[in-house]
Amino acid sequence: MSSTSGSATADKPKSEDSSVPQRPSEALSKDECLELFRLLYLARYFDVRLIKEKKRGRLRGTLYSSHNQEAVLVGSLFGLQANDWISPIHRDMPAFFLKDIRAGWRNPERKGMSIEEVCCQVWGKVGSPGRARDNWSHIGKRDAKIIHSTSMLAGTIPVAAGVVLADKLNGGNSVVLTFNGEGSTAQGIFHEAINFAAVHKLPVITIVENNQWAYGTPTELEYSLPDFARRADGYGIPGLIADGQDVFDVYDKVMQAVEYARAGNGPSIVECKTFRAYGHGDHDDDRAVRYREPDQVEKGRERDPIAVCRKKLIEKGYLKGEAAKKFFAEGKNAAEVTDEDFPPEVVEYLKEGIEFALKSPVPDEAEGAMWVFKENA
Repeated sequence: MSSTSGSATADKPKSEDSSVPQRPSEALSKDECLELFRLLYLARYFDVRLIKEKKRGRLRGTLYSSHNQEAVLVGSLFGLQANDWISPIHRDMPAFFLKDIRAGWRNPERKGMSIEEVCCQVWGKVGSPGRARDNWSHIGKRDAKIIHSTSMLAGTIPVAAGVVLADKLNGGNSVVLTFNGEGSTAQGIFHEAINFAAVHKLPVITIVENNQWAYGTPTELEYSLPDFARRADGYGIPGLIADGQDVFDVYDKVMQAVEYARAGNGPSIVECKTFRAYGHGDHDDDRAVRYREPDQVEKGRERDPIAVCRKKLIEKGYLKGEAAKKFFAEGKNAAEVTDEDFPPEVVEYLKEGIEFALKSPVPDEAEGAMWVFKENA
């Protein structure tokens, strides 16, 4: 696998067979392609619905929007096996319920979190994995193969390396996707962890969500090269670049890295070029309009992931007639969209999660010291 473009070479034998699609997405069925489209709507609706709930005063705490970055999450998670691990970050909240969602949105046996669990986490209720100790993404779930996220991006890469090293020693064949902002690639722990994974050929795929801003710092003040995938070159591992607005391209590049890792070849870095629609968090929205020019934001958002996917599905002949003209959520911010802009099954699914969370109690005050000190056996 080339370290510059992600194209196949002799170290990836399957791609040398002309009977095998050169792009993994070419092997997806019509139903799978339409499901990718539906999951983009689901990730978008989760984001805008929570923003609306906050505006209504029904939700407290900081929100970190994934608006305009949905293709990164949907495309990278869609091809994983149930027992593969993920390590999301603060802007990846949909990842918690998107993991293994192909096994069924409401399937209680799937290796991912339910929408009820995720909403309970957001509202700080008893059904949350974090037991109301945080209202956002500082959660994990071992039996779902989700590594606990932290605010220190890149800090979970060494943890992820340890997880798959243990799995490898136990005879397993799982891979792990770690999600990181492009700014985190300047941290020492990023390089130490990638170097360790490269030396030991660990199946760690590092997704770099390059949304052009590390909080308020633009990419040109973060790194001297235009492509953060070039961080891979110093470790002799593949560094792939994906169009982060194209769910099919993200799927292709991540699946190339996954297949490479599962074959025992070691880690890769996949840079997904995207754009952050709002501020770093909703606490930064007012400030963000001062450090980002309106035309810069408009240009960054002009290729909406939903619109890009819609166009490709029309070209494939998978969306035709009236179906191609329905549910136009693209190009609209949270204040502009309505429920009618989304498929009804998407609206209903999230409604179930939110209503469950709103009706759930908060944990008992006696839990206050739980997990703080080692409890008696």
